[in-house]
Amino acid sequence: MLKVEIDLDQLQEVINNAVDKAIKRHALKDSLPALLTRKQFMQLLDIGDTKASELLNRKDFPVFREAGHPKVPTKQLFEWIDQNTNWVQKNTSYLNRVI
Repeated sequence: MLKVEIDLDQLQEVINNAVDKAIKRHALKDSLPALLTRKQFMQLLDIGDTKASELLNRKDFPVFREAGHPKVPTKQLFEWIDQNTNWVQKNTSYLNRVI
């Protein structure tokens, strides 16, 4: 028989860390501007110029080009990330929920 012992203090610490990360992630989304500059976009995703150019030139990627330099709409960026995350699509019903 398998016996599992749980240290409640360690469990509470793991839960607290997960909640803290979720709160920070949510606060980050709320603190971002509606349109990201190329530099902000690159910093947010921690990508370089080559990958940024590749994404900004994809037909399915949300880009607003009417303001001179390309801008990335923040809300649509996170939606695009959700739609293009294979794990989410294959393992959850997150994208199928009714809002």
